[in-house]
Amino acid sequence: MSRRTILGASAGGVLLGGITAATLPTAAHAAPAPHCYTRANWSARPPKSATQVIGKPDHIVIHHTASPNVTDYSLAAAYRVQHWIQDLHMDTNGWIDMGNQLTISRGGHLMEGRDKSLPAITNGQNVLGAQTANHNSHTIGIEHEGIYVSEDVPVALFDMSVLTCAWLCTKYNLDPYVAIVGHRDYNATQCPGDVFYARLPELRDRVAAVLLG
Repeated sequence: MSRRTILGASAGGVLLGGITAATLPTAAHAAPAPHCYTRANWSARPPKSATQVIGKPDHIVIHHTASPNVTDYSLAAAYRVQHWIQDLHMDTNGWIDMGNQLTISRGGHLMEGRDKSLPAITNGQNVLGAQTANHNSHTIGIEHEGIYVSEDVPVALFDMSVLTCAWLCTKYNLDPYVAIVGHRDYNATQCPGDVFYARLPELRDRVAAVLLG
């Protein structure tokens, strides 16, 4: 089976980039929103131009930031990595804002990324990001602080990824076995790292367990 095809437990297979979103089993229940620190909380810079609100995504893309695996798990450290990401994306990449919609720090803190991402998700919509080349119109991206080529993911980060993906699957009526993919499934990149990528089946299983109660 090709890496570009993920088999859904309830919806069969779907080709990445397909326009049809998988739906959850009827037994699924709503997963609550985890606490998310807003752009105002971490003092984000304003975007260079207006953010475009679009329809709901059909895939959740898992990224790593490829930044150092720090051992400072504090909220202050989480805010610092958000500023680092925003500065990199705006000043080096030349984007209007952060490319990703959400970020999870190594300490497990969930933060809003691109402008208007949190209210868009709350309303069952998305904002057009810049996190997955040629696939931004139908995906939502979660940055995970750190680099996971050879090191494992911190427990707090992985646990928050489960809760965040379950929330997104609820908001967008997605099947985690189809919807949750790695950045490398779309683009030529090591992201989200070999170790994290190998744990995506576990992430899908745990998200499904949350959704099925």
